[in-house]
Amino acid sequence: MYEIKTQAFFSAAHHLLNYDGACENQHGHNWMVEAFVRGEALDKSNILIDYKVLKKELNAVLETLDHQDINELPEFKGESPSSEMIAYYIYSKMKEKIVQLSRISVWETQNSCCSYFEEE
Repeated sequence: MYEIKTQAFFSAAHHLLNYDGACENQHGHNWMVEAFVRGEALDKSNILIDYKVLKKELNAVLETLDHQDINELPEFKGESPSSEMIAYYIYSKMKEKIVQLSRISVWETQNSCCSYFEEE
């Protein structure tokens, strides 16, 4: 089994709903996102997926979040845009294009990370 990953970044504001604490106030993060692809079969160049393809698809999704108030995006209307929900959103959008996608990890800070993946 092989696994590769790429990283990209976006900056955005959000606030958590139904939360008792400072994060209920609007604030921003410089998120780091990792996209993982897993598989057994390599192509004729002996690669799982071209990093350029993976990075392109990740960046396309992150463009929809970058420099936005995430609470105002239609996909998050009425939802608390936690790191968990952001990871799920990115995974869902990327899975449409990258079928071997195995996991999305969203880093709010250098020490705090959330991952979304589906059981096989």
